Amino acid sequence: MHASEPVQLRSTVPGFRRIAEQVADLLRARILSGELADGGLLPKEDVLQAEYQVSKPSLREAMRILEAEGLVTVRRGNTGGAVVHHPSAANVGYSLAMVLTSREIGIDDVATALQEVEPACARLCARRADRLTAVVPELQAIHERSLSTLHDLVEVTEHSRAFHEALVDLCGNETLKTMAGALEALWSSHEKAWAEHHPEPASLPLEERRAALLVHGRMIELIEAGDATAVGELAAGHLRSAQRYPSTAGPVIHPTLVRDRRPGA
Repeated sequence: MHASEPVQLRSTVPGFRRIAEQVADLLRARILSGELADGGLLPKEDVLQAEYQVSKPSLREAMRILEAEGLVTVRRGNTGGAVVHHPSAANVGYSLAMVLTSREIGIDDVATALQEVEPACARLCARRADRLTAVVPELQAIHERSLSTLHDLVEVTEHSRAFHEALVDLCGNETLKTMAGALEALWSSHEKAWAEHHPEPASLPLEERRAALLVHGRMIELIEAGDATAVGELAAGHLRSAQRYPSTAGPVIHPTLVRDRRPGA
């Protein structure tokens, strides 16, 4: 389909809302296929109206659907437009947070899930044939930033979470990466909020922060050596220890925290 060609919607389906959904379906397909680039702008409103042969209210309802899904950000005004966002693990994390909140599931449940999933990602990192060039340098760079901010609880927490997120992102399996990435986005958003509300060094003693970073360093060594079994065991034990802190602030999951991590939020 060329952008300039009018699209024939299913006129037999009655109702303004249904037409809007059809337009949203077509635009969503173009976003997911990569035809509409991440960070680019959708065609202007009058162009889309002509292409899909729909009214302005129907088109704007389609935009609201896509915006709710996190696939576009609509900027109003004379310099406005709809910015395209390819879906990310944070989008999945936001949906997951809403489901868990509706079931009154606490953040500790997310921690348990990560204790099972993240070690699998660490093992896959160690099994990558290109780990010395594609995995170890990135983890080492994050680790060095963590060490340099050891005395700043908020900063070191952010870098520590970046290390765990990188373990997931570099595992090499796209399905596991998306699943684990959603959990990481959910957990990281809550851990960051916890750190910002517990700024005193006594809330997480310096020696405990240093010990946690030593574990990160050891994990990098095991990945470099290709020892998948050992790094998986170390990752699991590390998570059981490190993830106890945010749970002391309360078990409630707040979807708005992870929503703000989505592209364009």
